[in-house]
Amino acid sequence: MAEAPASPADAAQRYLRQGTLRLASLPPLSLYVHLPWCLRKCPYCDFNSHEWAAQQGDSAPGLPEAAYLDALRADLEAALPLVWGRKVHSVFIGGGTPSLFSPEAIDRLLGDVRARLPLEAACEITLEANPGTFERDRFRGYRQAGVTRLSVGVQSFDDEKLKRLGRVHDADQARAALEEARACFDTFNLDLMYALPGQTLEELDADLSQALAFQPPHLSVYHLTIEPNTYFAKFPPAVPDDDLAFEMLDRITERTAAAGLARYEVSAYARPGHRCEHNLNYWSFGDYLGIGAGAHSKLSFPHRVVRQIRYREPARYMASAMAGQAVAQDQEVARRDLPFEYMLNALRLKEGFELNQFTERTGLPLSSIAAALDEAERRGLLARDWQRAWPTEKGFDFLSDLQALFLNETA
Repeated sequence: MAEAPASPADAAQRYLRQGTLRLASLPPLSLYVHLPWCLRKCPYCDFNSHEWAAQQGDSAPGLPEAAYLDALRADLEAALPLVWGRKVHSVFIGGGTPSLFSPEAIDRLLGDVRARLPLEAACEITLEANPGTFERDRFRGYRQAGVTRLSVGVQSFDDEKLKRLGRVHDADQARAALEEARACFDTFNLDLMYALPGQTLEELDADLSQALAFQPPHLSVYHLTIEPNTYFAKFPPAVPDDDLAFEMLDRITERTAAAGLARYEVSAYARPGHRCEHNLNYWSFGDYLGIGAGAHSKLSFPHRVVRQIRYREPARYMASAMAGQAVAQDQEVARRDLPFEYMLNALRLKEGFELNQFTERTGLPLSSIAAALDEAERRGLLARDWQRAWPTEKGFDFLSDLQALFLNETA
């Protein structure tokens, strides 16, 4: 991976030079903001999160809100030459545990963003929140700060399962947080996990019943995955086998549909008008500027697509951002890698993608993936018409196999 350029302005000049790609227009742009601290690191988590030494239930005294917000502002200002003239259609504040930050800090953050980037009139602004940081009226404060959508990381309503997952909240706190989210926000997301250590189909059903009782406009349900470099990778728990996990997924899909939640992405279910616009932009290979410790960016230019990564460790990130050098790595996506990168995202969507969008977002002709499309269709993993291509039910079940067909396509 290439070293970071001397300055973002130099990077902008470099990225605007002539190249082999031809992007007729740039995709929608989102902003991702990473707030890296948690009360405690979960044993399954491989995100860039760092424990903050504070008593559970406290509002994290000593959390360096002001210093970190200063760094975010400096990071954003330095990145502006890369996105001049482009409007932002969604903002996502993720972590870590963003709800460790006070409503006043989120208000300042969004004020700093609005002062430097033009936001679409209906810009979706999501904040991740954990029930372990919940206190009465806190969510209302986020709403008043300008957050339009809350994503509540419940994971389970079973206290024993929550303990096994290392969560700092219990089921009662989860229910209280969801009641507050429902009262404050027209749109909110409820996060659940399944195939948990020792979980039975009946226990999953109980979790689903409690989740659906809150009538969430959006539900995300993730299969617990044992990721490298996590506590669970070193000390693997006993989890449901593949057959039981598939049975659980079938039950999730059946019950969410009956409750009026349509599955629109591998792990996402929503009522009409409540799909997550920010994630849809990811999955349709849109652009996103990521600021904050360890944040990733994907940015398009007329002749290339670029990925960037900020410094991961919070103290180093803050020092580097204040010096105008928050980017640790940047890399132009190789032409041969673009088909797989596009399909890694687009094929997660139940509706698939428009064929002409592949060319619009990658700058490559459709002929560059013709052989892979033919093979995917022959295997029954993909269906298409003259306008769109989409994964079949079999393709959804074997998504990795479908995506792999587009590895290293000749472009």
